[in-house]
Amino acid sequence: MSHCELTLAEAADAMANRELSPVELTASVLERIEAVEGRLGAYVAVAGEAAQESAARAEREIAAGRYRGPLHGIPFGLKDLIDVAGLPTTASSRVREGHIAQADSAVAKGLSEAGAVLLGKTHTHEFAYGLTTPQTRNAWDQSRIAGGSSGGSAVAVAAGAATFALGTDTGGSIRVPAALNGVVGLKPTYGLISRQGVTSLSWSLDHVGPLTRTVRDAALVLSALAGHDSGAPAGGGTARRPGYPLSQEGDLTGLRIGVPANYYFDHVSPAVEIAVRRALAQMSDLGAELVEIEIPMARYVQAIQWGLMVPEATAYHERTLRSVPELYAPDVRVLLEAGELMSAGDYLRAQRARTLMRQAWGRVLDQVDVIAAPTVPMTAAEAGQDTVEWPDGTTESVSDAYVRLSAPANITGIPALSLPVGRDHAGLPIGMQLMGPPRGEALVLRTGHAYESVQERCGGLPVVTA
Repeated sequence: MSHCELTLAEAADAMANRELSPVELTASVLERIEAVEGRLGAYVAVAGEAAQESAARAEREIAAGRYRGPLHGIPFGLKDLIDVAGLPTTASSRVREGHIAQADSAVAKGLSEAGAVLLGKTHTHEFAYGLTTPQTRNAWDQSRIAGGSSGGSAVAVAAGAATFALGTDTGGSIRVPAALNGVVGLKPTYGLISRQGVTSLSWSLDHVGPLTRTVRDAALVLSALAGHDSGAPAGGGTARRPGYPLSQEGDLTGLRIGVPANYYFDHVSPAVEIAVRRALAQMSDLGAELVEIEIPMARYVQAIQWGLMVPEATAYHERTLRSVPELYAPDVRVLLEAGELMSAGDYLRAQRARTLMRQAWGRVLDQVDVIAAPTVPMTAAEAGQDTVEWPDGTTESVSDAYVRLSAPANITGIPALSLPVGRDHAGLPIGMQLMGPPRGEALVLRTGHAYESVQERCGGLPVVTA
């Protein structure tokens, strides 16, 4: 196994035991980037020289006994919405040409303090306003979409071009590409990780979170970054950073897992449903109790999501939309212009409906510990595919299909973890998401890790061909 294939936890253990150096790991990952980047397009820019210097510094610190923890010397990618002082934050858009960040974002600062090694900035769908990331190709099949908007981050991790990465999630933008590329993606509770210094899509729906190869890796990154975001009205709590230790045992005895009887299994592909229900049966074998639940206010999900996101995004882009509209990609520009047609009354009604949905989901999560469901209704679509037709004749846009199952966790602000649970007949990854109560990351991670711990890890990286 090449060093670039190691999970974060494996690499961290090897470094702590002086069996692997940050320089060796970073060199291996940079070699992998050079081998696959031309075909995958995960990165906006790679800072190879700076990464090597950071790795050498981490190596010296560890050799001198100044080991900072499991992220020390670990190479990572950063979605290009997240500021790093002195580097461009392009948001994968011509609108940001020439932009240089003046200060580190809170998460970049936290990772720097943890000793992590920045490899470069990963692609996003322009300003995170989309679910495909058209610049980037799926790690398992380059004719398929990467998913978005954190497509670059997910593909980098899946392909061995980063040991972990950070993304953002407004309606599924961490979990969707995680599911489509066969990696783990965590959208934490709204406000748990600071968004200071992160370009906004929709301030009341945006989250920052990790993309990793395993649930244990996600817990390690979350432990380094979690802490109250004082600017988040749904946050609460303190600035203390919690830890997320995980047991080695795959025991779910006493855990109540809610299985939706409506919404989440409506209009999903047979392969996705089979894989998720098989995973649920395996969790039952680990001691969990499966409880059928009803998803409240399901018919209003799309209206609330778009009713919040569209006007908030337009408000953020108001000045540049009027001064340089021609610099936006057509798909993003039309959404931003649509936001100018929405009234204050529509926005307020969406906010009120969100409050009702949060309360209703809170009542469901009083009955069960976590909710398990498909992350997305289908595997990765072909590049350029606009719609999907379901067996009942219903036609749905690809973007609407991918956001449909992930949006509720953004609206309610609850934590949601996507993890791989199988492949379809074409070998494309399938994801399941686990959702828990606010600040229930420890419970969600424990559940995902218990399932993961009894699965055989698939060896090897995706085969990236021309």
